This record gives sequence, structure tokens and C-alpha cells, in this order.
Amino acid sequence: MKLKPDKSTFIPNTPFTTPVLFLIFNRPETTQQVFSAIRLAKPPRLYVAADGPRSKIPDEANLCELVRSIATNVDWDCEVKTLFRERNLGCGLAVTSAIDWFFEQESEGIILEDDTKPSEQFFKFINFGLSKYRDDKNIGSICGYNPLYPKPGKNDRIIISNYPSLWGWGTWKRGWENYSLKTDSHYLYKLTTIYRHIKHLRYTMYILSILRSVEKGEIDTWCAQFGLMFSKYQYKVVYPPINLIENIGFGDQGTHTKGWDNTNKISNIRLDFMNLKESYDKSFDISRFNLERPNIYNRFIKKCKKFSKII
Repeated sequence: MKLKPDKSTFIPNTPFTTPVLFLIFNRPETTQQVFSAIRLAKPPRLYVAADGPRSKIPDEANLCELVRSIATNVDWDCEVKTLFRERNLGCGLAVTSAIDWFFEQESEGIILEDDTKPSEQFFKFINFGLSKYRDDKNIGSICGYNPLYPKPGKNDRIIISNYPSLWGWGTWKRGWENYSLKTDSHYLYKLTTIYRHIKHLRYTMYILSILRSVEKGEIDTWCAQFGLMFSKYQYKVVYPPINLIENIGFGDQGTHTKGWDNTNKISNIRLDFMNLKESYDKSFDISRFNLERPNIYNRFIKKCKKFSKII
């Protein structure tokens, strides 16, 4: 289903009432930076979830204890709830069970990990987005990360995209309830033969490659399953016209970002929330996933022919 551009605007000056789920583990430095940003926003309810230490990692229990004390050092009027695991569940189960726990108690909210540092405007943007699209079931999430913008003349519009990002985001209970950590094998095969996905080639191939690794037990993640849910239910994502998130977790301590170099900084452009209009920018999706590479297309077609015999 295609979304028609909405000429309406966000309502400014809405009080910040959105609860925040803060996912932490064993990194004191990044946790402190993200918590300091949360502290400036002063959410009325803060949920803190932490996976347990790994028994084979020396001193990790002490690091986990320190991180938990940092993330609960609340000095504003706030209800704090915690989910602290004693044993290590791993990235996939620890995160998804924490989000399940969060939405057992809230109808909507913001999710931040210990390496996704938000700007002040991030909280305002997600707060407004959750309110604006609350009853629009085509929208699956509101995201604060936008590495491709700003662009000249386009700072007055939000972007509607097909592809989710989990670097600083918000959603509703109804946007999470279809999530499953288990991979849907039948849909994976079906996905490769649905021709409407040909225009999203690289994203499709990217998700499939990760999910196959998950099925084989080669990696422990939950992100690709989130992308699969968006594809399966045809959800859309709302992005800001500028970048509101900086990932500060790149380095040897990161679980999935070792050796990566991050150059995406938070934009210092101030958003005019009075005049943010809505648009679908096709170049946004194309730029993110470079869909026109012939070699990817050819591999995709071969896989279509192969898997069409299975279904």
C-alpha cells in the first residue's frame, strides 16, 4: 500500500510524556553518554534492561554492576523500573525479551541502546511522531537516525521509507506485537519469489543473508528479524530530515560493530516542528541500499528460479 503525502504538520510544544526503554550491558563510557542525554529529556518513566554477565569473561560482572548503577542514577521526577538478568541470555533474546517486558506495561515508547546517543531534538521528534501516527497502522516505527540528510531545500519534510533502522527509534505496542525472534523459513523462501521486492533487491538480499546465518546459529541477533517483520507486513518507517542519533559504540567493545568506522554525526540544524511535511523520497531508499547493481540483480533472479521450485 502506497502512502499519500500528508500536508498536515506536527503539533509543537507537546509535553514530553513518552516512556523510554534503555538497553544496557557492559560499557560504562557509552552508557554514561546516552544516560546523560536521557537525563536532559527527563522522561516520566524509565525502563532499564540489562543482560547478565558472561561467565567466561573476566571482570564482566563488575562492569555490568557499574553500568546498572549509572543507568539508574535518576535525579528527576521519574518512575524507574528495572529488568536485570543474572545470567547471560545473548543479544537476541536479551533485547527482545526486554522490549516484550516494556510493551507489557506501555502502549508506546522510545527504545535506546547503550551506544545510540540521541540529540535533544530526537526526543521531541519521536514524541511527535508517536502521537501523529498512533492510529496509522501502515507506520511501524519512528526513527531518529538519518545518515543521508540534510539535503538543500529538504529540511522541512520527514521521510517515509520502506526500511527500518534500530539506532534510536520508537514504536507502539501494536508495532511490536508481530515481531518474532524465530525466523519464518517459509516466508524467507517466499520472499525471494515475490516480484514486488525486486525494487528492493539489496535490502532483501541483505536480510536474507543475515537470517540464514541466524538459522545456522552463526550469529546471535534480533535486527534482521525486525526487518523481516517490516517486509512481511509492509510497514513503513518515519525518518527525520536530519540525523538525530550518533552511534558511539564502534570499536572493540561492540558486539556487532568491531572494526567499523562511524562518521555519522548528529546534525546541528534546528528543526522547525511547525512546518514538517511528509514525503516519500525514492532516492532515500535507493541511496541506502544501492539497488541497481547488476550483479546483485542477477544473483537475485537465480535465487528466484531456485526457490520457486521449493514453494
